[in-house]
Amino acid sequence: MVHSRLEGPVRGAVITVSDRCASGAREDRSGPLARDLLAAHMVDVPEVVVVMDDIDAIRAAISAAVEGGARVVFTTGGTGVTPRDVTPEATAPLLECELLGIAEQIRATGLAVTPLAGLSRGLVGVTSRDARGALVVNAPGSPGGVRDAIGVFGPLVPHILGQLGGGDH
Repeated sequence: MVHSRLEGPVRGAVITVSDRCASGAREDRSGPLARDLLAAHMVDVPEVVVVMDDIDAIRAAISAAVEGGARVVFTTGGTGVTPRDVTPEATAPLLECELLGIAEQIRATGLAVTPLAGLSRGLVGVTSRDARGALVVNAPGSPGGVRDAIGVFGPLVPHILGQLGGGDH
């Protein structure tokens, strides 16, 4: 059990990565779900941003969120193996430190429900290991993948942000 608590809400960002949602061909169900689930962990997401499956667009959206003060950046979509699934490639250069254990725990949680969870290449990490650092989490684009990911890392947010702020283990 994690005992750390946030003193108040922190700014967050949710980025849906989907060509179909960005073009209006499909309704975004994962982004709004993520925003609602993050609220239960005191992460305030003012709006969900939707971008195309494009490395530059994804990287720009993550960077803009961090520069705008987001301490938690959650992406949904683009973690699979199709040629357009490039969220991990967009995210990797922005991370100073990967949190491999959390990414593996998210996959393991999903594998308990569906073998398809093993296809997710989502990354988890921090942009810098100091008080300016943001936690970045890539999740699959399905509502189930969003629930699994936030169920794993949501309770850890206070501890992770506390450590980035100089807190003890």
